[in-house]
Amino acid sequence: MPTSAFSAFRTITPGTLKGPEWHQFMLGAVAPRPIAFVSTIDRNGEVNLSPFSFFNVFSSNPATLIFSPANRVRDNTQKHTLYNVRDEVPECVINICDYAVVEQMSLASTEYERGVNEFRKAGLTELKSDMVRPPRVAECPVSFECVVEQVIAIGDSNGGGNLVICRVVQSHFREDILLANGAGVDPHKFDAVARLGGDWYSRVIPASLFEVPKPNRNKGIGIDQLPEHIRNSDLLTGNNLGRLGNIEQEALPTPEAVEAFREDPLVAYTLNKYRHDAAEQRRQLMLLGKKILEEGRLLEAWQVLLMAQ
Repeated sequence: MPTSAFSAFRTITPGTLKGPEWHQFMLGAVAPRPIAFVSTIDRNGEVNLSPFSFFNVFSSNPATLIFSPANRVRDNTQKHTLYNVRDEVPECVINICDYAVVEQMSLASTEYERGVNEFRKAGLTELKSDMVRPPRVAECPVSFECVVEQVIAIGDSNGGGNLVICRVVQSHFREDILLANGAGVDPHKFDAVARLGGDWYSRVIPASLFEVPKPNRNKGIGIDQLPEHIRNSDLLTGNNLGRLGNIEQEALPTPEAVEAFREDPLVAYTLNKYRHDAAEQRRQLMLLGKKILEEGRLLEAWQVLLMAQ
């Protein structure tokens, strides 16, 4: 892709903006973020429930999730969830929300006084866990019962993080979100939500889903090995080039296959229509190859693009 496609950048060194301003830049850019809806309990049995978008999975064996109840940017105070897992009961349930409960989850983030049960405030149902003391959220499609193995403070000032390292000891997946063969979660059924900056969230709906073949299934030739007229085309995007580069050398079409593909109706039409203008013919072949590529027909796209050489 030509370098002229790049725009100007704003460069910001951490510490040169006020904390809340820098906070919004980071959270707006590192997005969407999955949300841990965390239930905890103190030694007196008081339950707390709060969402955290500084969260992800970091290992499947051992099954490890990490979330960070960061110090409040506003006044550097710490959250009840952190007190519970660090000082009271080192257990939690990380519930995963779907769109059906996103407003209730948001309500539970209200800074209620210590001892207030956010399950009740948000109208959610406590469900007894199997192996830990904090309850699950019955309305959530996924819940991970966890033992807190370590809490690591990575900053003691406003916005400083507190990594809560959780080992999953039990998990629960609602049947209606699973793949037909039961081998995992179906993204078309999950209706997952994620956090962005400010008041913004995102929703994973079927229309927003797309597949990218994993490169670890094969050893792609790479963009650097694409023919020059493809690599330097101003018609193909970086995504187009990445998909073209994710093909093994052995899978590239032969000259004979390229020649035979000239009989394809669309290709034949393009070749004939622009036969008196070689430059425009090459351009139209590149556009046709791009269209075919974006329809997921990689090998056919290669054949058309090679004709444009």
